[in-house]
Amino acid sequence: MFDTHVNLHGEAFANDLDEVLGRARAAGVQRFLAICDRYDNFPAVKAIAEAQRDIWCSVGVHPHHAKDFTGLMAETLITEAEHPKVVAIGETGLDFHYGYSAEADQVRSLREHVRAARATGLPLILHTREADSLMADILEDEYAIGPFRPLLHCYTGGEELCRRALALGSYVSVSGILSFKSAKDVRAVIAGVPLERIILETDCPYLAPMPMRGRRNEPSYLVHVAEALGALMGVDTDTVKRATTENAVRLFSKVAA
Repeated sequence: MFDTHVNLHGEAFANDLDEVLGRARAAGVQRFLAICDRYDNFPAVKAIAEAQRDIWCSVGVHPHHAKDFTGLMAETLITEAEHPKVVAIGETGLDFHYGYSAEADQVRSLREHVRAARATGLPLILHTREADSLMADILEDEYAIGPFRPLLHCYTGGEELCRRALALGSYVSVSGILSFKSAKDVRAVIAGVPLERIILETDCPYLAPMPMRGRRNEPSYLVHVAEALGALMGVDTDTVKRATTENAVRLFSKVAA
């Protein structure tokens, strides 16, 4: 399995990262993508990837923090992406639920990340909350300028954004949310996504899947996400593991280079 979205550089795993990774590897997780959420965290994220043979990383700024990096340009991201362990741009996106950053700052940041993804050919990891229509509009507008590879990460949005993003060649990643009893709407949308466009993630240390909900999430729980997706798609867990791993390696192609 390939855990395509882990947050390993924060306090949650400061004291037992080696044990966490050991449990994940024992559970069959063979690759990890450590996510950068703030540009000033990138050195720490990159250091984790450099220290582990089976961990790669991204470079980018979460929309919550767009206000803190208004001077960040695509050229900087492009330069950072030259590192062999950097296999994706982001996460970036739009989040209008909390309003931590102004809409204008989020949109500007998103477009710079798109430019970087287009220039490097690396996947663009997208976070969207309460901004489906604008996200779809921006993706289509930018794709008309030149193609790039979108990923709707930890997707909980509506059918329209999913459909419009899939038309641009997007992949969709699912997390432990898929297993939550309250996530009927999420399951309804994901049920319509072809298995060959889906990848798995934990987004740890949050969103632990059933039956681990309420605990600190960690990559060893990825198997439960695979089980939830298998139940939804009507296929066995081994098929899900194999298909989603192949999908992730195809999307994050620099991993296999």
